[in-house]
Amino acid sequence: MMIGHGSPDRLLTESEIWELTRKALEQVELDDKKVIIIIPDSTRSGPMDLFFRLFHELLAGRVASLDYLIALGTHPPMSDEDIYTHLGITHQQKQTRYKDVRIFNHRWDDASTFKTAGTITAGEVEELSDGMLSKPVPVKINSLIYDYDQVIICGPVFPHEVVGFSGGNKYFFPGISGSEVIDFTHWLGALLTSDRIIGTKDTPVRRIINRAASYIDLPKLCFSLVVRGRGLAGLYIGSPEEAWSAAADLSNQVHITWVDHRYREVLSIVPEMYDDIWTAAKGMYKLAPVIEDGGEVVIFAPHITEFSFTHGETLEEIGYHVRDYFLKQWDRYKEYPWGNLAHSTHLRGVGTYDPDSGKEEARIRVTLATGISKERCEHANLGYRDPADIRVEDWEDREDEGVLVVYKAGEQLYRLKPEAAE
Repeated sequence: MMIGHGSPDRLLTESEIWELTRKALEQVELDDKKVIIIIPDSTRSGPMDLFFRLFHELLAGRVASLDYLIALGTHPPMSDEDIYTHLGITHQQKQTRYKDVRIFNHRWDDASTFKTAGTITAGEVEELSDGMLSKPVPVKINSLIYDYDQVIICGPVFPHEVVGFSGGNKYFFPGISGSEVIDFTHWLGALLTSDRIIGTKDTPVRRIINRAASYIDLPKLCFSLVVRGRGLAGLYIGSPEEAWSAAADLSNQVHITWVDHRYREVLSIVPEMYDDIWTAAKGMYKLAPVIEDGGEVVIFAPHITEFSFTHGETLEEIGYHVRDYFLKQWDRYKEYPWGNLAHSTHLRGVGTYDPDSGKEEARIRVTLATGISKERCEHANLGYRDPADIRVEDWEDREDEGVLVVYKAGEQLYRLKPEAAE
């Protein structure tokens, strides 16, 4: 079963979304079944409030239980109040109308969370990764899902720096997985580089994630959302692979902005939904394809005060560097979490490192205009600007000077038109 509809030219109406959701849920044997719905946290945009309401209208009273698991990856857990805001309900509504609905944060920081569903062999890894890596990868997943008869994924699909396009089985890995798959897939993406991966549908990382998901022996249904603003350009429902594939095709039309020339300077205005550099780094790598060699991206986010709420200590220690900085000093860095190394390279971008001279050169200068001090930025190998000195209006309307301002940076991927690249 795969149903859905989408268009790059208009948004779906609420009645269309309701009808697609109803039709899909009617085709699945859910009567008296225990259902758990995996959803993103608030660092991913989309009408989670609408789907929370629709799922309850269509399933409450039909299923034995209807619960939610927030796919945090390694993001900080959401507070009750943040969850209620994310789902569009009040505390009172949770205690009354939705009192039987349980909502769980993925406890990635607790080893007892996980069950080993299988292991991807070294041989498979080598084949799936196009020979980039060859080592066995244990597939550990939140064991909570095995308390249920049906797993439903509901979340958006966007161009993504690690996997190509987000969504689908990515809500399992890294969404509710153990660190083994998270670190492996992120480092594989870093080896391939974001420039090669982002906005590409078939990637070695996606193949690894889909293989890992094949070990989850539970019925799965996926609602893949193509978000535009607060609305939906598309909704596709089916297996995680099929629904994601259709959504990625539409995302390719909706979430990529094509430009005529490169820019020497970009002001990337990051929204408050990204509250640390771990998530706000999207404001760099989704703009990197249209920045000149030697150009600069300024991540403007005065509200951000930390590199990462969960990985900050490690990032302060290793700093931000190009991929080859780590590869050419692998004995020194190989014991660090590979996911942290990957994040470091994704923000710093592509470049070179000469171990003999110790000289590192990145293609793009990355500057933070945030609540992170100059001293911390420089220690982490990043540029610094005082956000108080930035007047956005001074940057606007200067495209003829090679200056670009991007509002709500982090979701739209910028690319150079093919004819302009020639």
